[in-house]
Amino acid sequence: MAGCRIAYLLRITCPLRVCLLLAPVCLGAALPAAAQSPTPQRAAAYEPITPIPAAPAQDPRRLALGEQLFEDRRLSHDNTRSCRSCHDIRTNGATGNAKDLTPDGRPLALNTLTIFNAALNFRLNWAGIGRSLERQIEQVLRNPAIMASSADEAARKLRTDPEMVRQFRDAYGREPDAAALLDAIATYERSLVTPDSRFDRWLAGETSAITPEEFAGYQLFKAFGCVSCHQGVNVGGNLLQRHGVFYPIGSPEPAMVRVPSLRNVAATPPYFHDGSAPTLPDAVRTMGIAQLDRVLTDQQIATITAFLNTLTGTYQGQAIRPASATPGASGSGASGSGASQPGASRAMP
Repeated sequence: MAGCRIAYLLRITCPLRVCLLLAPVCLGAALPAAAQSPTPQRAAAYEPITPIPAAPAQDPRRLALGEQLFEDRRLSHDNTRSCRSCHDIRTNGATGNAKDLTPDGRPLALNTLTIFNAALNFRLNWAGIGRSLERQIEQVLRNPAIMASSADEAARKLRTDPEMVRQFRDAYGREPDAAALLDAIATYERSLVTPDSRFDRWLAGETSAITPEEFAGYQLFKAFGCVSCHQGVNVGGNLLQRHGVFYPIGSPEPAMVRVPSLRNVAATPPYFHDGSAPTLPDAVRTMGIAQLDRVLTDQQIATITAFLNTLTGTYQGQAIRPASATPGASGSGASGSGASQPGASRAMP
């Protein structure tokens, strides 16, 4: 097991191709241990995944204002959509669509990422160009395919509302302006963390929180090298990586993506940057082919999927759950995974 431990710790800091070469070192050790142990054995100090911490303390006035702004349609140019239109906090922090729609009904270029635990990512959005929540919010407001507005425009609208002026004065000591608006929404988004997953409880010492099959899935997840990109507090979200290393995954752009978090992944179908994988087993199968050059068996897919189900956390005491697809939205009835099968072209996206 010492060799296994060294191998997967090295994978965290190595380039992907080197990481994949190291994966078999773990494989021989991980699988017998999983098969022989009916009760998961905790070694949290050595695990590459860490529990989600509690949400940071926030000014309650700014937090409440940010939550209200998150649902305010005046943030969009035509007053028809809010942040919550694509990020449903009542379900999975996103939608159930492969691609949400622009104000004029065209599909967006990329699948909508969940807002839950976004504050734990080192960069934001699929391309990883958002370096802070505030900058990302401003970019979304300015995006003509989403809000077609700006923080300044939204603040001007809010200054005509006496109640909003009162709330901004109470929270920031001044009337609504762009900086206060962005800070309030970012403050709210920092509160949108989902602790208390069964896997986090296992990391904390509750050995009965996950089943032997789920533990075996975690061992496979590490042994196959999945953990080289999906680790840390957000089980991802902390590096940029090329998708389709061995075989293409869906649409080729963007060629480099910020690795998505796997927190609550069971509740956020469809999957990938283009929403091309409708189910979690489809996504696991595709990742094995495209990123690992490995055709996983049905049993391996089921076992890894069982582990991924343990990453579902809670928000305000309720488990995160999938959202329903919006009728008419792009890909709401998508089927089939997005990777080419072995024997297809190995051309990089």
